[in-house]
Amino acid sequence: MTQSQERAGMRRRRIGLVVTTLCAVAMASVPAEASVKELDPVPMVTIPGGSFLMGSQSPKGRADEWPQRSVQVDTFAIDQVEVTNGRYLVFVGTTGHRNPPNPYGNGLLLSAKGIDQLPVVQVTWYDAKAYCAWAKKRLPTEAEWEKAARGTDGRRFPWGEAQPTYTVANFDREWDGDKTLHAVGSLSGGDSPYGIKDMSGNAREWVQDWYDPEYYANAPDKNPQGPDKGIVRVIRGGSWHSPLSDITATARGRGGFALQTHGTGFRCVRSGEGGSSSESAVK
Repeated sequence: MTQSQERAGMRRRRIGLVVTTLCAVAMASVPAEASVKELDPVPMVTIPGGSFLMGSQSPKGRADEWPQRSVQVDTFAIDQVEVTNGRYLVFVGTTGHRNPPNPYGNGLLLSAKGIDQLPVVQVTWYDAKAYCAWAKKRLPTEAEWEKAARGTDGRRFPWGEAQPTYTVANFDREWDGDKTLHAVGSLSGGDSPYGIKDMSGNAREWVQDWYDPEYYANAPDKNPQGPDKGIVRVIRGGSWHSPLSDITATARGRGGFALQTHGTGFRCVRSGEGGSSSESAVK
């Protein structure tokens, strides 16, 4: 064995030890019963089945949010908060999935300190999909995400019609290292009608659907799953850097499968009242 091979082996062993330690720390605060039943024991909120107003009325919003229509979705449960660095590193340590870059410095995410409760970012759509599948969940459809964010009354923001302030949403900021993203759930004034947190700003969120700017004009009125094919996936909710127009409950973003940014994370859902469901097929 050459010296370079020996050094590479020592580096891999050190990384493995760090991941194992992080997993133990993250799971230590989870009750034993919960850790047996749930790989990802985060609070989930059940969103009752039924209709809601999806999209914006012209000329409000952007053209890809038109027309506003009544859409029905079945009952589902959604993570109350975005997936955190701590939870994501448990997934990495358990499965061997690749570690995302550290947005707060050099190297990989596992090298960062004091960021366990910040939402994980720098993850691709495939990373998000893999995490949800590991947790026996799935990514939300665009319709599910929007209903969880705005309820049934067609409100502009999760909290209502009032213009956002920095006490309800983390948005329109410049990067400031580990002070940029807020700990998940820390701005309770911005909760949706169902008590879902951080659906405006902080981290943008991957959803299941392909993006099509004209999809709303032709989408089914019940459980829309997005177009059958496309080039980029939908991202919802805006981030810490987004302007006001991008953090509304109707704003639609998009990105390629391999997109990794300091502002994009995700949360997961399950069909039914928190019960497990098979993952939706990639279209």
